Amino acid sequence: MSTSAAYLRPEPPPLPVRSNGDLRLLRPEVQELKFTLHRKLLDKINIEALGNSDEKRVRQEVQEALLALIDGEPALLNALEREQIASQVLDEIFGLGPLECLFDDPTISDILVNGAKKVYVERGGLLELTKLQFRDNQHLMRIIERIVSKVGRRVDESNPMVDARLLDGSRVNAIIPPLAVDGPLLSIRRFSRDRLSPGDLVEKRAISPAMMQLLEHAVKARLNIVIVGGTGSGKTTLLNALSAFIPPNERIITIEDAAELQLKQPHVARLETRPANIEGHGAFRQRQLLINCLRMRPDRIIVGEVRGEEALDMLQAMNTGHDGSLTTIHANSPREAVSRMEVMVSMANSGMQMTSIRQQIASSIHLFVQAARLSDGSRRVINITEVSGMEGAVITLQDIFLMEKLGLSQEGKVLGRFRASGIRPRFAEKMMAQGISLPAQLFEEDVPI
Repeated sequence: MSTSAAYLRPEPPPLPVRSNGDLRLLRPEVQELKFTLHRKLLDKINIEALGNSDEKRVRQEVQEALLALIDGEPALLNALEREQIASQVLDEIFGLGPLECLFDDPTISDILVNGAKKVYVERGGLLELTKLQFRDNQHLMRIIERIVSKVGRRVDESNPMVDARLLDGSRVNAIIPPLAVDGPLLSIRRFSRDRLSPGDLVEKRAISPAMMQLLEHAVKARLNIVIVGGTGSGKTTLLNALSAFIPPNERIITIEDAAELQLKQPHVARLETRPANIEGHGAFRQRQLLINCLRMRPDRIIVGEVRGEEALDMLQAMNTGHDGSLTTIHANSPREAVSRMEVMVSMANSGMQMTSIRQQIASSIHLFVQAARLSDGSRRVINITEVSGMEGAVITLQDIFLMEKLGLSQEGKVLGRFRASGIRPRFAEKMMAQGISLPAQLFEEDVPI
């Protein structure tokens, strides 16, 4: 089987997409009627008293009561408006209000609310303004409070920033006045229910077949890999895809600030940090979880993102028998990732000299994989870079694969190619010792995008 064929599969059927614009547009008088019915419904039914009952039954009872209220209104409503009012009021009570319909659209990756009147979404890496609006900032605040209360957190003037997670795994950040000057800000990062496989990434030309084949061998050979990229560049998606190459008989421990990874192996232990309580106590940081997980007999350690002093413990784990570890880091290049790691290790107050820190990095990490979001919104792997050792006091890096940008098409799409540098990596010898051979033609790839 050719390198390309190994990662290709038949085109899946298109998913149905529900519009998020016209669904919420109601005549002003009908919009006002909706708010009136919402208030009447809350006066008639004690939602909190029904909280311990079956959710499906509660929703059905509330819907029946709502429809009875609609039928009792003298206003003339057509069938579509009646259905829209019922749907939107139920979303206000049980869901996220105007935002609820966006969760039916699988093409949306981010939902960004800038005050009550501006709701943006990201599709295909590009932002667009929707027609959705909240009634006012108080309406938006009620939705934010509902989100954070479900995960046992609070948001108010004394605690105006909060991170939370929805039931579907979506990551939520909210920041309210006085820090947010023009009204509450809400950011929701959505995650696909079905993670992208290595084959999916190759089909989407996010990475070339040879590059994915090299990373597959690297994971199976237990090399330590750091995925590098900016916000929204696809680091977590790539980390999820690479985790598919971990054998099912290994014990994997994941450590994250917000649990996002979707590993399919049977033996996965998931750990998540915890913020401080109202009194400022009870916080558990990534470093504490990482130190503890070393006592849990892991075969592999996956840290969702290193961003502080836990970098030192991660490097030490990689160097003391927990090879094959994976993590991500915010940086714009492998060289910048090295500099950031040096700073983060220094934050651990270890007293290590910079030369010792660099030796630790050079001996622990084998590969940096650079992901980027390009100007046309596409996400691609633009570098696979080996840590080849040290020359004097400097960590040496060498590109094995890279993406070259060659221009833009008339439609604004980035044109380029995935190209092998022609350099055979030093870790090929380690792979050979484990019975994994890298074919010479792997390092001759030149694939146009």
